[in-house]
Amino acid sequence: MEIRKKRVRLIGDRAFYKMVLRIAIPIMVQNGITNMIGLVNNITVGKMGTEQLAGVAIANQLISIFNMCVFGAVSGAGIFGAQFQGKQDYEGVRHVFRLKVILMLVLSALAVGLFAGFGKPLIAGFLHEGSDGSDLALTLKEGYEYLLIMLVGFLPYGLSQAYSSTLREADRTVVPMRASIYALVLGVVLNYLLIPVLGVAGAALATVVSRFAELGMNAWWTHTHPEEVPFVLGAYHTLKVPGDLVKQVLIKGTPLLLNETLWSVGFTVVSQTYSYHGVAVVAAVNIATTIANLVNVLFSSMGASIGIIIGNMLGAGDMEKVKEADAQMITLSLMIATGVCVLMLICGPYFPQIYKNTTPEVRDLAKWFIWAEAIAAPLRAFVNASYFTLRSGGKTIITFLFDCGFVWCGNVVVAYVLTHFTNMHIVPIYFCCKMVEIIKCVIGFALVKKGSWMKNIVGGEEAPVAQEA
Repeated sequence: MEIRKKRVRLIGDRAFYKMVLRIAIPIMVQNGITNMIGLVNNITVGKMGTEQLAGVAIANQLISIFNMCVFGAVSGAGIFGAQFQGKQDYEGVRHVFRLKVILMLVLSALAVGLFAGFGKPLIAGFLHEGSDGSDLALTLKEGYEYLLIMLVGFLPYGLSQAYSSTLREADRTVVPMRASIYALVLGVVLNYLLIPVLGVAGAALATVVSRFAELGMNAWWTHTHPEEVPFVLGAYHTLKVPGDLVKQVLIKGTPLLLNETLWSVGFTVVSQTYSYHGVAVVAAVNIATTIANLVNVLFSSMGASIGIIIGNMLGAGDMEKVKEADAQMITLSLMIATGVCVLMLICGPYFPQIYKNTTPEVRDLAKWFIWAEAIAAPLRAFVNASYFTLRSGGKTIITFLFDCGFVWCGNVVVAYVLTHFTNMHIVPIYFCCKMVEIIKCVIGFALVKKGSWMKNIVGGEEAPVAQEA
């Protein structure tokens, strides 16, 4: 069957946006709360000084590699979970959930072993003499102490993501949002109680406790409401997963896992390149990316919503509506990102002033970095929406090349060349690394418009390539 050629409307009706926001808002709140925990950590640790702030920033940069591995693993399996949910195939959803749990156990064990054994030299790789006279030994000590305690929270974080991602795919987005709210409140209280006594160790301990609490609340609700989420019935009677499904998930999901891993490693390399300009730059970048991550969560959550809604539509075989719905959600994401851009441009000079115990150099650099993040916000929104669109139909090899490939061939190369082969100041280098995303937007637009991502991968007919508007 051929899809008729028609003009795609970029603005949807009220019912469409009500449906989108019903899914997107809880995800925004949950992701925003997760980033709020990082912001609270950042501000409270920042009051201790530049070395403590930089040490925690470096440790969190390494931890983000694990977090992105988790995201890649649950996302790869979640492509199938969303489409099984669209078909109301709860046995399929149950198998996907089991596979997520197994993946979290394996990834957590590997990550703990890696960072426990090589955490100190990895942190040391970010420490370079600058003009600010920072104590590199103190920065290394604080960062490594923080990292070791945070390792305890890796498994509960991974298992919580297995639950929350499956709940979102089952249209139960409020549950993980509520768990994140309670975890945030607990984390904030523990931060203010423990950091004055234990320093950076207190910040890490507060985060670890909140991870266990979030997992407990997600798991408790899921297992006590089987009538709302049938996939949980018998979920742990066995951990066996059909071989054919494992094969399909590995084929489609491995590129996503590799993508998120190499993507996060790529941006860790970019951050390590920035660190050649001194500890003050590390601290300033941490301030800027903390506030950027908090506000950018609005359109990054829109990307996750695109993955769920489009995945459900593809699984249900609702091909007539897919392309228009996707275009309307991308437009909404861009509108949100424009508002984010304006907000960050306004707050740029003021937010760094919260960090009173850092140097004036750190605060001034952070202001410029926040402005760079603001200008790049619409670019990141479009790239993110394109990524989730391509991923929803199982185009994981293309998403791997589009996302991870560009980071290494674009962002890493630009950062390395400008840092090592020019005398440019760190501020224009930072701006250049953000603006290179323009090229990625052009590529993403071409791939999404082509329409070859519109595929049902869990059974039924595949959609033909859509005709261009």
